Amino acid sequence: MSSKKKLLLLLGCLLLVSIVLYLTISLNSRNWDFALPRRIPKAAAILLTGSAIAYSTLIFQTITNNRILTPSILGLDSLYLLVQTSMVFVLGSRTLEVISGTSNFLLSILVMLVFSGVLYKLLFRKENQNIYFLLLVGIIFSTFFQSISSFMQMLIDPNEFSIVQNRMFANFHNVKTDLLTISVVIFATLALYTYPYISKLDVLSLGRDHAINLGIDYDKVVKRMLLVIVIMVSVATALVGPITFLGLLVVNLARELLHTYRHHDLIMGSMLLSGIALIGGQLMVERIFNYHTPISVMINLVGGIYFIYLLLRERKG
Repeated sequence: MSSKKKLLLLLGCLLLVSIVLYLTISLNSRNWDFALPRRIPKAAAILLTGSAIAYSTLIFQTITNNRILTPSILGLDSLYLLVQTSMVFVLGSRTLEVISGTSNFLLSILVMLVFSGVLYKLLFRKENQNIYFLLLVGIIFSTFFQSISSFMQMLIDPNEFSIVQNRMFANFHNVKTDLLTISVVIFATLALYTYPYISKLDVLSLGRDHAINLGIDYDKVVKRMLLVIVIMVSVATALVGPITFLGLLVVNLARELLHTYRHHDLIMGSMLLSGIALIGGQLMVERIFNYHTPISVMINLVGGIYFIYLLLRERKG
């Protein structure tokens, strides 16, 4: 067995141990029938969210040929927050009564997909459009959405702002089974769709010119992969909320540990690391911080520090 396979097996064992600890810690004969059915959906949501973010971030870094970018640069996180803020701003404290969890989930995904579709139609009407122009437009829209959200948040009642604040950070506490089922189906469908393209991503990592010279239809593959990325990020964000630096952290750690260009190994390693980070983080949130610190704050803190480290290392290189 190669060293990469051994490392992936070790990561899989660590993830399995983390899941078992998360599901069984503090359980006894008096509370297992109450606690276990509530922990299993949270664990499933954690694994799904981590897998979707890791999968989409790795593909995004490959097609942009940049290791310090994440799909959040397209402005989807900011758009999600704008949708949530707008609903509270318009409907007030009755938001949770008027719009159910499923309706909110589907509405958020629909808005993000429509925004991405319009963006693609406008930017990719011409062939050979530079993808970095898309990233620049995404940054502009992200700043625009954040500004509108901040303006509305300053106008709403403080009690209503608490509703928006709860949706600013990833939350695994109240995961609804019906939303989880829809998310699993969407993610599985996208994973099956992208499986034949994984070998092509190995070639795309060489850069646009080399990929075209080796027979890859670059523009076609990039457009399809961008659509997959948008849907995955939309589902993960609408399910639990935004986690900005998770993908950056786990994907780069997978590259450092595995030392390979093969996306089959990188995808598996990134997903395993993402699951370990989120399960371990949720354990700390529940057992150490007593729910006072959201898991996204911890992930973004570590990821932000690692992002600065990557920038400094790239500058030295």
